[in-house]
Amino acid sequence: MSEKVLLTGISGFVAKHVAIELLNSGYEVLGTVRNSSSIDQTKKTLEENNVSTEKLSFIKLDLLKDEGWNEAAEGCKYIIHVASPFPLKVSNDRESLTPAAKDGTLRVLNAGINAEVEHFVKTSSIVCMYRKPNRSNPYTFGENDWTDLEWDKTTDYFVSKTRAEKAAWDLMKSKGLRNSLTCINPGFVLGDFLNEKTSTSMEYAKQLLQGKYPAAPKFSVMISHVKDVAKAHVLSLSNKKARGRRLIVGSEVRSILELSKIMAKNIPSHAKKLPKRELPNFMVKLISYIDSSAKTMVPDLGLKMQTDQTYAEEILQIKFTASEIAVVDAAKSLIRLNLA
Repeated sequence: MSEKVLLTGISGFVAKHVAIELLNSGYEVLGTVRNSSSIDQTKKTLEENNVSTEKLSFIKLDLLKDEGWNEAAEGCKYIIHVASPFPLKVSNDRESLTPAAKDGTLRVLNAGINAEVEHFVKTSSIVCMYRKPNRSNPYTFGENDWTDLEWDKTTDYFVSKTRAEKAAWDLMKSKGLRNSLTCINPGFVLGDFLNEKTSTSMEYAKQLLQGKYPAAPKFSVMISHVKDVAKAHVLSLSNKKARGRRLIVGSEVRSILELSKIMAKNIPSHAKKLPKRELPNFMVKLISYIDSSAKTMVPDLGLKMQTDQTYAEEILQIKFTASEIAVVDAAKSLIRLNLA
């Protein structure tokens, strides 16, 4: 008998790849969607990628509402909770995304606990680890670090992801189930976008290719290949060593200018549109007043970030994909989908 997994937010960028990994590994998958209109597109995308959807079913559920979660978790051995808001624009209300992220996480975990689910894997992020005042430069962070929620430069997405992950650990500890949770903490996730459904990762990559950035902000981030992120979720379901751990999944830290150079080298047709120099920090700060999507970078401008993710590779027994491949896969999929 195949083991059943409840997968939240299945139509999203990362979750579609998790679904592929699960179905190809023989699991039965119940995917949650907020709008039933995304069911057909998701199913079609999976089938176009030679994935059998025989063991796939869908259910319409809302992270902001209690209805249906207990029923959905019944009969599931595992839960992978991927769904969480990640908008391009930054809100002045730092708590604007917290209800969907934190309360949604608690709804999903409580439903799983009630259904006696064996193991939970939650998609978190390195944004829960590295934003705090008075950092050294270069700044090294790891599994035991947390973003400072009191710092006023911690923007809405960082706040929501950190509150959600902390709430997940607190709940599981309070129930004596700390080792029944694994959190996957990727960086900036890139790779094949699979279909036209937009995501913030896709928008940033698209803007680069379309020439929206005449020059690149001095911003660096760890790049994670979406296939590694998906594999990490699925391997963590049955990997005893992953229990109770926060796994940093990704390869090299790259600047936006480096991403641009990788794209220009591999996609010569778009080379002219890609930025070839860096923007002074004060310019990015000025732009952030007009374009709130730039606001999320401001606290980390010029910061050299570093982390050691080899422990996650050892636990999962995989080697994470080079950042260059993730960037090229993302760019090529945008061109294939006629989005750049």
